[in-house]
Amino acid sequence: MNHWDRFQKHFVRYPNMGFSIDISRMAFEDDLFSNMAERIDRAFNDMRALEAGAIANPDEGRMVGHYWLRQSALAPDAAIKSEIDDTLDATLKFAAEIHSGGITAAGGARFTRVLVVGIGGSALGPQLVSHAIAPTPAAMSISFFDNTDPDGMDKVIAEIGSELATTITLVISKSGGTKETRNGMLEASLAYSKAGLDFAKHAVAVTGVGSELDKHAIAQGWLARFPMWDWVGGRTSVMSAVGTLAAALQGVDVPRLLAGAAAMDAETRNRPASENAAMLLALMWHHAGKGRGLKDMVVLPYKDRLVLFSKYLQQLVMESLGKEHDLSGAVVNQGIAVYGNKGSTDQHAYVQQLRDGVNNFFATFIEVRKSRDAESMAVDPGFTSGDYLQGFLRGTRKALTERNRESITLSIDEVNAYSLGMLIGLFERAVGFYASLVNVNAYHQPGVEAGKKAATEFLQQLARVEVALPTGNDGISVAGLASQLDLDAEDVFHMLNHLAANGRARMISAGDSLAGDIFASA
Repeated sequence: MNHWDRFQKHFVRYPNMGFSIDISRMAFEDDLFSNMAERIDRAFNDMRALEAGAIANPDEGRMVGHYWLRQSALAPDAAIKSEIDDTLDATLKFAAEIHSGGITAAGGARFTRVLVVGIGGSALGPQLVSHAIAPTPAAMSISFFDNTDPDGMDKVIAEIGSELATTITLVISKSGGTKETRNGMLEASLAYSKAGLDFAKHAVAVTGVGSELDKHAIAQGWLARFPMWDWVGGRTSVMSAVGTLAAALQGVDVPRLLAGAAAMDAETRNRPASENAAMLLALMWHHAGKGRGLKDMVVLPYKDRLVLFSKYLQQLVMESLGKEHDLSGAVVNQGIAVYGNKGSTDQHAYVQQLRDGVNNFFATFIEVRKSRDAESMAVDPGFTSGDYLQGFLRGTRKALTERNRESITLSIDEVNAYSLGMLIGLFERAVGFYASLVNVNAYHQPGVEAGKKAATEFLQQLARVEVALPTGNDGISVAGLASQLDLDAEDVFHMLNHLAANGRARMISAGDSLAGDIFASA
């Protein structure tokens, strides 16, 4: 079958949404759908149960309800529906009052900026929305503390400058105990204090009711609090108050974002596999990686506004699917690695390897048909910059096909709130389908918790090392301190160098070996 015939057979479009998916350049066999029929049916059934409120995260006894956020009528009971509707209304009303001057900073000045303090999905979702669809100029500029890097936070505060006095800070943490977010909150509070400002009069919490953060916000008299629910995971939280509040403050059309996701949900809820975009994505992932994640997913959006989409998908896909065990307890080490930047920038970076190097990937092109809102100039006779962008997309896709490199192409009419909602909804459902196909739990993340536990142990040991350092100039060796405290010598070496670099210890001398390096208290 030639390319044109295969394209016509495997091209699916939803004309009412301005969306299409082309899987014709994936080299699957015609019997894929029949061979996978039983798994496909199970995935549809699992999704129906998920949306109906079944316990989808047995580890924690939780439902998973991000689909309800854009269609609250799907919620399993009236109380949850009311919470969703009331919270959305409250975030939009709060943003409107900020914009109108009904809620002001200390001294009566209008707020002009937003600072989001969060990590993982609590930052990635708002960052994607901001970069992709915030109006220019935005109703309010936005910055992020999305790590516990002091230098990074200093840079953000320096960029905000005197506008800190009119900056509202959103602290986002479901548990209220996430250390990176807690640290960012404390750093932000100190910055406000140094500027002679009362942090509480600029602070808003998005957190679980009754969490540490919730109690702190109440005690300190913060401006407002908005709920997070245990049935919404961080990586699927962008359509809760986690994302809607920051988006509304910037002037994003939040209802249209939700409507786009709801529309994609509706299209992919009941359509058969051969015309179901989310199931087609999941099946292509399964085909490409032989159901074991043997190939990486390279995301290539041909639009600057979508440059953060691959970063967003990294968390959504890899945290959801990267699992050691399947639902039966068998060791499977599942997952799909995701990376990408944007076209045509990538043609001047790693497309060379994609075409000519190791064939360990499949590409996902994202085409945006509309080049720009304004009329385009001709950069060459008869050709615009947008024509070149389209040419580079088609050329790269063809060049990959010539070397038997597989690719999927998703197309949307333009980047706006509705289409971004569609894309987010599409990949959320595809992740859910794929998890069913390979029999893993997409809605827990034990590996993340393991990393947090190890970090806590490291910090406890760091405190012991700092206290045990001798004063004076004699010092103690790395090996000697490790033996004294019964700790791993390499860990002690790194702790001592960290303390020395930050003025909390002194390196007296370098030994003949690393074990002989001598340190003392600062």
